[in-house]
Amino acid sequence: MVMSKQQANVGNGAVGQSWEEVERELFTPEEIAASDLRVELICALIEARKEQGITQKQLEELSGVKQPVIARMESGASTPKISTLLRLLAPLGKKLAVVPLQ
Repeated sequence: MVMSKQQANVGNGAVGQSWEEVERELFTPEEIAASDLRVELICALIEARKEQGITQKQLEELSGVKQPVIARMESGASTPKISTLLRLLAPLGKKLAVVPLQ
């Protein structure tokens, strides 16, 4: 049986808070926004790589960024520098853009 977050939080006693509630208690709004942006950016990079049918190893060959670095970045284990992102995006036909917040 699959439960929604709300159903899972009902009657859990000390564990009754949702992740969003815990997140708001532990992190500042700025930290949450930065994390959300990082996740969105990495997901877009992974999606672009997969859309083109490119493996991490192939992206290494195209970008010069080592495959283990790409793997750590895609898994969320490391935060890439902007210069690294630019090197990865170019062979995928993408660019980094600054746009207004929604």
